[in-house]
Amino acid sequence: MGKSKKVQAMYLYFVIYSIIGWLYEVFLEVVVYRWGFSNRGFLFGPYLPVYGIGAIVILLCLLPLQKKKIQLGRCTITPILVFLGIVVLTTAIELATSYILEWQTGGWLWDYTRFSYHFEGRIALNPSIRFGIGGMFFLYLVQPLLEKMNAKLSDYMRIWLCGICFVIMTVDFLLKLFVFST
Repeated sequence: MGKSKKVQAMYLYFVIYSIIGWLYEVFLEVVVYRWGFSNRGFLFGPYLPVYGIGAIVILLCLLPLQKKKIQLGRCTITPILVFLGIVVLTTAIELATSYILEWQTGGWLWDYTRFSYHFEGRIALNPSIRFGIGGMFFLYLVQPLLEKMNAKLSDYMRIWLCGICFVIMTVDFLLKLFVFST
């Protein structure tokens, strides 16, 4: 696959994982915690870019590791190393995101103080482990399906999908930033 096709595929993965992240957050809020619906994102659309960024970082950093067969004696420990890598990466991204949001908006969109083993309510062990489990699910089950779907797209369709998604997300970001900022 050429470099531009790889970039396009990564962008589409970013969009898909951003949408999946939003759906996950809404599911937790409505079904699990029964708090009722609210838009869980910073933007207006049904996507959370932090999940898309996390997915891309995981793909770029851990896909090569996932393909290796690392042994400890007779046991393959690659999945354990991948899981630990996902936990570390997603926790670091969540921590950095909390500081960026605080700098930009005066606060961040979650509070983990109700969990044991948290740092300033920004990150906590429980969500980090959940992100690790979710990351394994997506890396080992969802990503191969997305790669197959991407391979079936024509170059024309991939370019159009990227363009449409880019315009929608850019307009959303600009509206949030300049028109509806508080």
